[in-house]
Amino acid sequence: MIKSYEEWTATMVADQFEEAIRTLRRLEVPHLKPMEYFNSWPEIVYTAWEIMQQDKLPTRLGPPPPDAITRMEKTFEWLAWLEVEERNLIWWKAEKKQWKPICAYLGCGRNKAWRMWVCALLKITNQLNKDIRNTKDKDSGDKKC
Repeated sequence: MIKSYEEWTATMVADQFEEAIRTLRRLEVPHLKPMEYFNSWPEIVYTAWEIMQQDKLPTRLGPPPPDAITRMEKTFEWLAWLEVEERNLIWWKAEKKQWKPICAYLGCGRNKAWRMWVCALLKITNQLNKDIRNTKDKDSGDKKC
């Protein structure tokens, strides 16, 4: 296991949440239905001409790699350090949602919402950096007086 002592920044935390959103979207199966819904009709066999005339479905990436899923799960654990409004705010900005609906939900202006978002990112950043510092202290073996 490689030990990384890199200090976290708010930008790195925001990027991590955006990656978690992308990973979660790649985990979703678009046409999956619950088991109780089924179709008793036979499958339609299309001719080559009919297939050419059909709308092209967007190309989807395959499932995410296991390390991306692990990073996503760790990112979800960070949300426990925040209040509910801060969680929603971080999640919406990771989804690249516009500020106008966010401000309407929070009942404040754009600048105030942006400050709340940065404050929430800094809460996570401080907690992560505190964990890194504690790990460094344990690994160095130096005892502080």
